[in-house]
Amino acid sequence: MPDGGQHYPALVLNADFRPLSYFPLSVWSWQDAIKAVFLDRVSVLSEYDAEVHSPSLKMKLPSVIALKDYIPAARRPAFTRFNVFLRDAFSCQYCGDRYPTPELTFDHVIPRSRGGRTTWENVITACGCCNLRKGSRLPRECGMHPRQTPRQPTTWELQENGRAFPPNYLHQSWRDYLYWDSELDS
Repeated sequence: MPDGGQHYPALVLNADFRPLSYFPLSVWSWQDAIKAVFLDRVSVLSEYDAEVHSPSLKMKLPSVIALKDYIPAARRPAFTRFNVFLRDAFSCQYCGDRYPTPELTFDHVIPRSRGGRTTWENVITACGCCNLRKGSRLPRECGMHPRQTPRQPTTWELQENGRAFPPNYLHQSWRDYLYWDSELDS
């Protein structure tokens, strides 16, 4: 196996042939994909040229697989720091600039010291500078108002936001199954 199979992830599609998630992109290691094939849990839609061998079998590595049983998406996404950043498109809701995840914080619009709660409706993405500048003041006290009113997104909205951030690695065989927010080749 070249490179120990590190460069042969399998794109995982739901039974409706849509990715389980766009961000992070739903991929499995080649080992997990092979195991799912043998357990008859997936259908192989596309393969790499690379193969795995056993004494009695050789098999091309799957590059795109689809689950045989449909997994419904969660109706309400989990309230996590990452999902807040994804809802806000990795942009500070005060200055509007986009930042890499390690440079983002989340800010309580109504500060906790003022009775604000840690909920979808009160937490937004902020860069460190804006978060520090706002401090424990209310938006009206410092003239810093969020660009969008914070609210709980749907799972679909998070998936749509995730489509705007394609990963660094996209194998050619995946292109027919992914729909990124980019121009199509003419």
